[in-house]
Amino acid sequence: MTYTGEVTVGGPADTREAGDLIITKIAVGPMANNAYLLRCALTGEQVLIDAADQAEVLLDQLGDRGLARVITTHGHGDHWQALEKVVEATGAETIAGADDAADLPIAVDHPVRTGARIRVGSCELEVIEIVGHTPGSIMLAYDDPDGITHLFTGDSLFPGGVGRTWSPDDFIRLLSDVESKIFDRFDDDTWFYPGHGNDSTLGAERASVPEWHARGW
Repeated sequence: MTYTGEVTVGGPADTREAGDLIITKIAVGPMANNAYLLRCALTGEQVLIDAADQAEVLLDQLGDRGLARVITTHGHGDHWQALEKVVEATGAETIAGADDAADLPIAVDHPVRTGARIRVGSCELEVIEIVGHTPGSIMLAYDDPDGITHLFTGDSLFPGGVGRTWSPDDFIRLLSDVESKIFDRFDDDTWFYPGHGNDSTLGAERASVPEWHARGW
């Protein structure tokens, strides 16, 4: 089966292999949030990105392998509705951007900033702070053995534009961070996985960045 990244609430998850990292995408909740279960093929260790909603669905997806940690991409409530239940059921550690940690409903074990590394068994995610959608939003980058970067972007980057902001200054800061920390650094074949909706690549979006500047959202 070919991975498309097109998932719907109540529908099946979609899974791909990226070297030793197995990525499973599932849509949950009334806002069709994406949650990403990452599993190391070598060790079986699992990490969840955004326990957004429907804890029972997420816990079922875990199977019997357990859960080492939950990473929350930012502090908006639609991305952590299931966090407390998932942690209670699994004993997983909690991780979030340092400047959004206080917005989560339970204590964050590991507040992180740019450059932090998060293990998924033998694999590693790099933390990148992206300010604008919220003060403490983070993206997570994984480099697979084939030289492709996989980016989990939360609500900071989508196909067609950056995430929602609530002031012109926030928009300028968000787009500046996305340009300098993401587009200026990573190649066109970088695949990104947003907090809602379908995936895309930086190459598919790069030519539209000037349009994003001009329209102001």
